[in-house]
Amino acid sequence: MLVCALATPFSLVASTRGRWLAGRTACVWYGFANSLFGIVSLISLAVLSYERYRTMLCPAKPDVTNYRRVAVGVVLSWVYSIIWTLPPFFGWSRYGPEGPGTTCSVDWTAKTGNNISYIICLFIFCLILPFLVIVYSYGKLFHAIKQVSGLKTSTGQKREHHVLLMVITMVVCYLICWLPYGIMALLATFGAPGLVTAEVSIVPSLLAKTSTVINPIIYIFMNKQVRTRIR
Repeated sequence: MLVCALATPFSLVASTRGRWLAGRTACVWYGFANSLFGIVSLISLAVLSYERYRTMLCPAKPDVTNYRRVAVGVVLSWVYSIIWTLPPFFGWSRYGPEGPGTTCSVDWTAKTGNNISYIICLFIFCLILPFLVIVYSYGKLFHAIKQVSGLKTSTGQKREHHVLLMVITMVVCYLICWLPYGIMALLATFGAPGLVTAEVSIVPSLLAKTSTVINPIIYIFMNKQVRTRIR
């Protein structure tokens, strides 16, 4: 919702005219907003995967009235993401036009040490690290589920397994959206000049932006309570 309200209108107008029209300040804002909200999404999925891991493997019944842990997870997701998207404002890399010139993002093409060091850190701490947390959490969960697969499960456990399936689907779809963009960015940064053309960069960029609508669709189709209330 934040991406659609605060960033997409700029690229929509630019796409109709084939060039960026809103000026340098709006370009920087667009790059920052898309980076921030995208990283928040991935960090939130990592936090959610760890929460699933804790909930399903914890022997005690969770207190559904206590939102303190949830609030801490949400706040940490935003703080962590802001920490990694503010540096371009202070000289560590920069936000600027990308691809065909109708959108803006981190400058993937500059070959300076300053820019490359930021992109490496961004790739490690905002893509690889959350992905490792997700793999670890779900790996542990799959191992636990496999051990009890032959046992009769309660209604509560079945519900937890369904939620786990829904979250895994969210993660897989998110990675399908963002991995091509991450690979394209690395090729633009470390590859030969001109390796990633403006035309080639369009598809990964569009895939990345579709991540903003994936989770609501998954919730509607995989959450029985949501479907019932809609009807």
